[in-house]
Amino acid sequence: MTIRAGLDIGGAHLKVALVGDGRVVAVQQHRCRLWLGLEKLDFALQKAAPLLSAADTIAVTMTGELSDVFPDRLTGVETIIARMDRAFGSKARYWIGPRGLGSSTEARAHPRDVGSTNFLATAALTTRTQSDALVIDFGSTTADIIPVRGGKAVPVGLTDAIRQSTGELVYTGFTRTAVMGVTTRAPLQGEWVTFAREYLATMADVRRILGVDLAAFDQHATADGQDKSIASSTVRLARMLGRDANEATLSDWQTVAAYIREEQLRSIHDGALHVLSRAALPANAPVIAAGIGAADVAIIAARLDRPVIPFADLAGAPPELAAWATACAPAVSLALLNH
Repeated sequence: MTIRAGLDIGGAHLKVALVGDGRVVAVQQHRCRLWLGLEKLDFALQKAAPLLSAADTIAVTMTGELSDVFPDRLTGVETIIARMDRAFGSKARYWIGPRGLGSSTEARAHPRDVGSTNFLATAALTTRTQSDALVIDFGSTTADIIPVRGGKAVPVGLTDAIRQSTGELVYTGFTRTAVMGVTTRAPLQGEWVTFAREYLATMADVRRILGVDLAAFDQHATADGQDKSIASSTVRLARMLGRDANEATLSDWQTVAAYIREEQLRSIHDGALHVLSRAALPANAPVIAAGIGAADVAIIAARLDRPVIPFADLAGAPPELAAWATACAPAVSLALLNH
């Protein structure tokens, strides 16, 4: 059996997918706090080694070049390519955005097409089965919104700088985004309370308070370094409003959390409407729901009055791998495209 791997190197996670004879057989995510140093990438690769050692070829994409461990994005791309060449040699192929997969030499020749174009891999896989679609990948840090029309991905932008102005990149994440980056106030006990502009709580805290189980996907430390219980998450959120958790009921804090989550969903919904306003997609074109926030993407699809297709279904992932396949869509897409 031919084994092909997809490797998505982010600034916070390393995502790995294996495909055997065209079927998804394994998916993993490893914490990779690249901003703390390149050794964090090396450590994550060691964790992924048992999977990657089985691969005949390894297709690589990246957003980690944006990490502030690098002085600029081009240096980041070159450094990560060099690291992958050293680790995997001729096994490694690189996603070069609109150019598809290529060699190390080709990747170095087109670094701007290499960096942060992993969303195009997910869109490319989508075109195998969908002529028209809106791909929304809501991950731990950002939401990518990619229109597919006539069997082709048709984003306006290929760089973060452009995509942040077109609605195609909404810089808000399911878990890692600080609450102060989502909204500036929330209602508590009948009053609007302005938030502290401090890194005191994240969207992971918000979702835990609302009952979302993040145990598998939330691999990073909390803002105060304390545990990830609902009680501790409530303590952190309360600080945003200048309160202690015991100054309100859990129901009160759930109302605060629900408001914050809704503000975040609206920002992604607005991005989707921005994209749809020019994409000329048919009214019945589905939303492809990807990322750890795929369940929230399904809510947005309902608001758009469009059918939704979970990415795992699109990729043909088996039920036991569906959650991780959806969470690691670019890595899975690369593994399936890597032929």
